[in-house]
Amino acid sequence: MSDSSDLIRLLSPDLLELGRSLARTFEKAGGNLLIVGGSVRDLLLRESPKELDLEARGLSMEQVKSLLQDGYSFDEVGKAFGVLRIKGQPVEIALPRTELKSGSGHKGFSVKVDPHLPFEQAAARRDFTFNALALDPLNGQLQDPFGGGKDLRNRVLRHVGPAFVEDPLRVLRGMQFVARLDLKVEPETIRLCRTVSMEGLPEERIFEEWKKLILKGKNLTAGLNFLKEVGWLSHFPELEALVGCPQDPEWHPEGDVWVHTLHCLDAFARERTGNAWEDLISKLTCNWLDEQLDRLWCGCQYCFSVMYAYVLFVTPKRRFCLSFRF
Repeated sequence: MSDSSDLIRLLSPDLLELGRSLARTFEKAGGNLLIVGGSVRDLLLRESPKELDLEARGLSMEQVKSLLQDGYSFDEVGKAFGVLRIKGQPVEIALPRTELKSGSGHKGFSVKVDPHLPFEQAAARRDFTFNALALDPLNGQLQDPFGGGKDLRNRVLRHVGPAFVEDPLRVLRGMQFVARLDLKVEPETIRLCRTVSMEGLPEERIFEEWKKLILKGKNLTAGLNFLKEVGWLSHFPELEALVGCPQDPEWHPEGDVWVHTLHCLDAFARERTGNAWEDLISKLTCNWLDEQLDRLWCGCQYCFSVMYAYVLFVTPKRRFCLSFRF
């Protein structure tokens, strides 16, 4: 971890200059620009983020657009949410907002943009404490109203507040964070996840969280056991079927097909190439299985390929599933 005064120096030179330039522009206009969310989390982990999530405070959306028009082109990607994306730069600028659950699923919210909303109130809509952070790019001041920095140091996954249950995607986000950061989960967070249904989640959002798990997870066993512990394997019956499926103990003393599949995935994680296509297609299925055929004999190449097939091709509507049987 880094002291907050040093965090800003971990940004790449280009992002640091861009962030500070924008912050100075907003400050001259009477506003304040903060680095927020996952960008700050990455900095606390001593990783240089590849993109900047920014929050513009004290200025209306029209004022923000006016300030940007002189030097930048941008798209309004979330008109109802007050989000701008600068063209040609890995930068998004949002305004503070509150969200009120008004319907089902990931998008069932009524949103109110409020440029003067105190940061703690704006951050209360975040999912986990280590994502409810802000860093001033000009003076390096860190705002951490929910103790996310401490949780990150202690490797704890903790929800921000009771509104956590309003967005079912957060359970899958928890799964991939547990795997990526090798986290322990706060018991109350587990309890809340058990009350959440996977209602109305779009297929592409489900895929993105599984993709992060597979491509970025270090401890895939932990991430998938979290999903099992909160009762969400019931939403993925192809995976649930692996639990309790017996294997010949002479060849598989480790346990059932679920346990063996987790071992396979952890071994895969240690051998990733860093190329997404290579890892998702070639490494994860064909090449890796061919190279490990002796170790994966006795049918376990089937359970491993089912896991891959689910990640890429099984949708909540079960439209199609690609798996490999030998």
